[in-house]
Amino acid sequence: MNRYLSMRRLTACVAVLMLALPLIPLGGCSDEGLDFGVRPENRARPVELVLLENGRPDPSVLAEEQVVRRGNGEEPSTLDPHRADGVPAAHILRDLFEGLTTISSSGQIVPGAALRWNISRDARTYTFYLRRDLSWSNGEPLNASDFVYSLRRALHPDTASASAAALLPIANAREVLAGELPIEDLGVALLDDEFTLQITLTGPTPYFLGLMASPVAYPVNRRNVEAFGELFSMPGNLVSNGAFTLNEWVPRTRIVLEKNPLYREARDTLIERVFYIPVEEASAEVNRFRVGELDWTSEVPSNQFAWLQKNYPDELVISPWTGSYFLGFNLTQEPFVDNPSLRMALILAIDREIITDKVTRFGERPSYSLVPPGIDGYVPFTPEYADWTQDERNHEARRLLEQAGYSDANPLHLEIRYNTSGNHKKIALAVASMWKQVLGVSTSLVNEEYRVFLQNRQQKIVTRVFRAGWISDYNDPYSFLELFRTGHRGNDYGYSNSTFDALLDEVGTERVRARRERLMFEAERVLMTDNVIIPIYSHVSKRLVNPHLRGWQPNVLDHHPTRFMYLLRSRGALSSASPSAVDAVSQAASVEAEAPPPPEGALPSPETAGPQADEVDDEDSSERIEQENGEGGS
Repeated sequence: MNRYLSMRRLTACVAVLMLALPLIPLGGCSDEGLDFGVRPENRARPVELVLLENGRPDPSVLAEEQVVRRGNGEEPSTLDPHRADGVPAAHILRDLFEGLTTISSSGQIVPGAALRWNISRDARTYTFYLRRDLSWSNGEPLNASDFVYSLRRALHPDTASASAAALLPIANAREVLAGELPIEDLGVALLDDEFTLQITLTGPTPYFLGLMASPVAYPVNRRNVEAFGELFSMPGNLVSNGAFTLNEWVPRTRIVLEKNPLYREARDTLIERVFYIPVEEASAEVNRFRVGELDWTSEVPSNQFAWLQKNYPDELVISPWTGSYFLGFNLTQEPFVDNPSLRMALILAIDREIITDKVTRFGERPSYSLVPPGIDGYVPFTPEYADWTQDERNHEARRLLEQAGYSDANPLHLEIRYNTSGNHKKIALAVASMWKQVLGVSTSLVNEEYRVFLQNRQQKIVTRVFRAGWISDYNDPYSFLELFRTGHRGNDYGYSNSTFDALLDEVGTERVRARRERLMFEAERVLMTDNVIIPIYSHVSKRLVNPHLRGWQPNVLDHHPTRFMYLLRSRGALSSASPSAVDAVSQAASVEAEAPPPPEGALPSPETAGPQADEVDDEDSSERIEQENGEGGS
């Protein structure tokens, strides 16, 4: 056993910062006596609402124009819910589609297309009873057969879904996905009539109801898909069943959705139009927010935290988020093939506290494991080196690097690839500086456009060390662990370990919660012992939100369907800072000049450069990081 990764003794309780999703929602369903867990306290910040007695906002306080403009980070490659990948696409898809279950404004699982459901006593059979008044956005009726078709499509080998593995708890899904069984053998069937759907699982899956609210489980219109093929998800073609429809997609400029009058709760949907604006640089999002072009940002740049906290205290929202930020090793390419000592040396040489204190600075927690704390009460595996001082880690890192065959006479040269983002670059720069200082490793930083970056990760040819991470769609550690299963489409690391795979197989059939958690803990231990990733920190959600936008609630999944929102009067440009304040923050900007300039009008979307390499020279890591963030010695 790797002595650096033995489990440390837990001497204190882990603070649960995150809202665990209810495994069996209380409204509109039946669990027939099952209880996988207790609904925890909802710790989301309360949102002030202006409501009449019927629960609807008073029309006199509403803005005349109910149009929301959402900053959305990178542009998605597709809006096919079964092929889409990444957080930006998921935000849009949650507005366009609705699964059997859905997410409330506070992040809880509630009935969606299904009005109610029953779960068998062995927790392997789910019977969903659909609402009888559902329709597609083109007026066609929507029923259970649409979900049968869609779940089969998501798992069909020809669909090549990046998220299909999430559906492997369904009976025969693994064999169907591998092409070993016909699609008709999938454990999904109609019962009695067009409004009753039965899904059979291979074993108890406590997070299954949450999974049914994720994009890979959304229904698609069969006639629509067959008529337009791969173009079915484009404007003018797409038929959806959610609160909004797709109106326009101008690449790298905007994606526009309009209210769907045929949605089951259209009467309660007040927003008429949603603009999703792709802006890869967080600083550009802040600028557009300040001039009133955005109602919220997907993130904010780390070097502007103090300035934003001072000048936009009501707009800046920070909350826990079920996500981990880490770097990945490509185990299929040198120098990392069969070289765990080298990988551990690089893991140990990173001072995570410097990164969270000096680079990210929004309350992120240094991480030493894959699964973030607070997910459904699970306590992640923690390696022994987490209790070491950084000097102890650095000493051991140098020994391991020498053991791996590297020295001044045989220096190591690496590169870190990341997608366009000032925040990603700052983290990569910090890591490279630490490697240089502690180990003498020279590192190039390679920036790539998001789609190119994802493609290179998946192909595993040019990558060596790359920016990675995971944001869970459902509140269960399995969401993180399954990414590393042999053959998983999200396994960009080339990792394969039969012991790890076998443990995940046991997780899929274990009904007793405590034993299931022990199996996941052991799987995480195996993964971390193999030194596949470099954990950096546990995420928090940080963004600017228009104070006139109501119905927006922080939640640990960071899911914010637009249908719950509305705008109050007095909406306008939010540039509350004076020119002198803008000048001051500009002087405190990083070398990339990411601090907000005076808001003089609309800012164009930043150009996304192709691959660019920056060689990191030999500097003290702390000094370099402080210079990058304009912090001096603070």
